[in-house]
Amino acid sequence: MTAPHTPARFLDRHLGTTGADLDAVLTRIGARSLEDLAVRVVPATLPVLDPPQQPERPDAVVGGLSEDEAVGALRSLAALNDPHTEMIGRGYHPTVTPAVIVRDVLSNPAWTTAYTPYQAEISQGRLEAQLLFQTVVADLTGLPVACTSLLDEATAVAEAVLLMTRAHRGPGAPVLLDSGLHPQLIEVASARAEALGIDVEVVCISTITEDGAPLTGAVLAHTTSRGLVQDLSGAIAAVHARGGLVAVDADPLALTLLTEPGAVGADIAVGTAQRLGVPLFFGGPHPGFMSVTEALRRQLPGRVVGVSRDTEGREAYRLALQTREQHIRREKATSNICTAQALLAVVAAFYAVYHGPEGLVSIAEHVHRRAEHLAVGACALGLALEHEEFFDTVSVRLPGAARRAIERAEALGYNLRMLDADHVGVSVNETTTDDDVTTVLRALADSLPRAAQEPTPGTDGASRFPLPTSLARTSSFLTHPSFHRYRSETALVRYIRRLADRDLALDRTMIPLGSCTLKLNAAAQSAVWLSPGLAGIHPYAPTSQTRGWRLLLDGLADRLARLTGYDRCSLQPASGAQGELAGLLAVRGYLWATGQQQRDLVLVPASAHGTNAASAAGAGFSVTVVATAEDGSIDIDHLRELLAEYGQRVAAIMLTYPSTHGVFEPQVTEVTALVHDAGGQVYIDGANLNALTGLLRPGDLGGDVSHLNLHKTFAIPHGGGGPGVGPVVVKEHLAPYLPAGPTGSALPTDEDHDRGFGGAAAMGARFGSAGVMPLAWTYLATLTDADLRRATLTALAHASYLSQTLADVFPTLYTHRGHVAHECVLDLRALTAATGVTAEDVAKRLIDYGFHAPTLSFPVAGTLMVEPTESEPLAELDRFIAAMRSIRAEIDEVASGAVALEDSVLRRSPHTLAAVTAEPWQRPYSRATAAFPLAGMETDKYFPPVSRVDNAWGDRHLMCTCPPPDAFEAHEA
Repeated sequence: MTAPHTPARFLDRHLGTTGADLDAVLTRIGARSLEDLAVRVVPATLPVLDPPQQPERPDAVVGGLSEDEAVGALRSLAALNDPHTEMIGRGYHPTVTPAVIVRDVLSNPAWTTAYTPYQAEISQGRLEAQLLFQTVVADLTGLPVACTSLLDEATAVAEAVLLMTRAHRGPGAPVLLDSGLHPQLIEVASARAEALGIDVEVVCISTITEDGAPLTGAVLAHTTSRGLVQDLSGAIAAVHARGGLVAVDADPLALTLLTEPGAVGADIAVGTAQRLGVPLFFGGPHPGFMSVTEALRRQLPGRVVGVSRDTEGREAYRLALQTREQHIRREKATSNICTAQALLAVVAAFYAVYHGPEGLVSIAEHVHRRAEHLAVGACALGLALEHEEFFDTVSVRLPGAARRAIERAEALGYNLRMLDADHVGVSVNETTTDDDVTTVLRALADSLPRAAQEPTPGTDGASRFPLPTSLARTSSFLTHPSFHRYRSETALVRYIRRLADRDLALDRTMIPLGSCTLKLNAAAQSAVWLSPGLAGIHPYAPTSQTRGWRLLLDGLADRLARLTGYDRCSLQPASGAQGELAGLLAVRGYLWATGQQQRDLVLVPASAHGTNAASAAGAGFSVTVVATAEDGSIDIDHLRELLAEYGQRVAAIMLTYPSTHGVFEPQVTEVTALVHDAGGQVYIDGANLNALTGLLRPGDLGGDVSHLNLHKTFAIPHGGGGPGVGPVVVKEHLAPYLPAGPTGSALPTDEDHDRGFGGAAAMGARFGSAGVMPLAWTYLATLTDADLRRATLTALAHASYLSQTLADVFPTLYTHRGHVAHECVLDLRALTAATGVTAEDVAKRLIDYGFHAPTLSFPVAGTLMVEPTESEPLAELDRFIAAMRSIRAEIDEVASGAVALEDSVLRRSPHTLAAVTAEPWQRPYSRATAAFPLAGMETDKYFPPVSRVDNAWGDRHLMCTCPPPDAFEAHEA
């Protein structure tokens, strides 16, 4: 008999080297096996885990399922959910994501596996797409400068409060929050403000007058959470008269019909672009947005795409205003935001491209008509409305009967919002039909009179509930040609493909970015995440409808806690940087609850991620830097001095382990013990967890709290700069202070599922960016703890392989017993001093070889930090080594004087196709050297669309929206 077919295990597909290839790697680095490598790399004094045994019966809890089994298990969980027609609102609305965008963006690794566009030359496609998003936001809000996206609407409001506080020139004064804002926006913004000692007052807009004490600013609702369209002109003038700035929270779809914030004097506009084609995703990931006046552009948080030019004078895109970036300004940064929602911002941008301004207006008019029909029908039933000027949300008065109406609606398959005991909120959207309106009306009354069965605007065709004419939008928007050229699917497919072809993502090449862990995001992981049973659920749907989601998320949280040696896990933070902030706020909450308010200082090693210092400042702590010793480890003597001087003030130390220098520091447990003895907490950054999983646990090293990066270790795609997920794991004493998520849901009788957490909400949805967590769940369902250990050790082997093979041409700055952890810092400083060739020159030249550059000049200026991960095959590792050796030969030509640096292939890299085919060719090296520096590249060559970008020119001519066709020529003139 033929033996039954055994499906290949996911691990064997995930690892880049197995069998003979892995043996070759191990032989090169002098290790007999992966376990032998663990002994050589990890200091013997550390609490290394014993190699785990494979479970006898793999399942989703312990891992080891085949890909098909994992996908099937996830489908079974999704089937436990009970999707209803979602009309809850609160800033979350069902949408129609065009199928072409689902297939060619959300399901396309060219978009999902791209990295944040720090290397502009190989990111022109994603930069243009994000510039489109900025243009959409700027046009709709009427304010000229927008960022590439924020984490969600609630964090955007919080960032607006912080921005106004930074910009305020006078003495401390309160920030007003409109009581009409969605409750979760008020909750998140208030929590962020409280941590920084910012006075926040929640007020009704009608109480804001010109008379009164000075103000820092106010955040006003363009349309309230209960649906009222507000005239903001008087309140804005009053806040300005009292010295404050004004931010307006607005619905982008409503802005196609209603006066834009910039036209009524707002300084800032914020909101969410979720309803521009982004699925509900049980609360996220969703692209928050912010736009500001020109006067505030230097205060804008997050990232901004700007228009510049390259060395050949061509238009080129880049990240602008980078002095604001948190890794440069550290505790003085305008924000700790590292991961935005780039992928979802791209979806929203292409949604606007697909529909154009006319299409968006048509969708908005459809939404308002359905809301009108609902209001007319309610009135025909004899019901009263709370207000008659609304865009998409109708508040129906049902004295004492609101709960019964919502329960009837749920039984009919609809989720409505209980505003209070006497009012039901109904929010319509682009998917709402006349049948939906009729069914909702049936839920609002025991029976419908004949006149209300088919509600109509009126016999004369006039609207019963028109938008106020005084607030109607009169300005144009989305006038750029990009929003008019690609209306057919054929045109849009080609446009999306053209932009994707301008980029380097994981579908083309290794992205060897130290500290960023760009590894395989398997297709099986994303097989189910867009299904309606997961992606179509509202974050405030009743618990009874979300059993599958709760089981999935509880299982993921428990596995993450076990893997890291902690007791509890909150999944709410939507990025690693936000996870840092949430973890530090948990520390702050614990210290204040135990009477240790004097502990206001966080120790941050000099080598730490820049977000660490920014997060500490954002949590209300002061920052003191711990020096680095000569071997790259924390300077223990300096730490002792700081603890002796500031011991009673030390709240925590923030460690990255393995260190950002790429080694396992042997004294880490000594560091944690010293801080604990001084009464402080230990925060261990999870950015480098890919070197620990299955091998060491941060909780065993003395950590009290860590954040994890699901978009790194657990293989959620980076998406060109987001989505990310940054869960927080803690020891039990910090659990009560973890973010619990905002309060409120469709039914007030819902069970509380915050697992005992009581900390302030970090995001607008209880589970943050839940929509991408099925990818991490699937990853862990296929891998046992033993598998994860093997993946970790393979990543360590690959890093040491690169480090040792390149040692004679690019020495590694820090090693331990000749090995590195999961990344290596290649030291170019001596070469730069001798030749003038910089690390940036090498990074740009690598583009000609078809590689994304390693991390440039971090954590040490003049270096390249390389992280190959476990997913890269030996052929790709060797291709990178060959490229680096070839580049070293090019550097040697400069060193010998054979070629001048400014004319060298290094300084004039990267080379576009236009450059290498231009006539005449007047460079001291051949066209082949420029374009095909290694044999075999002729048949598989990536050409960057632009040559080296001129950053200084871009800062002098800042342009942050899509330029008109003649704008660049005008700058030239």
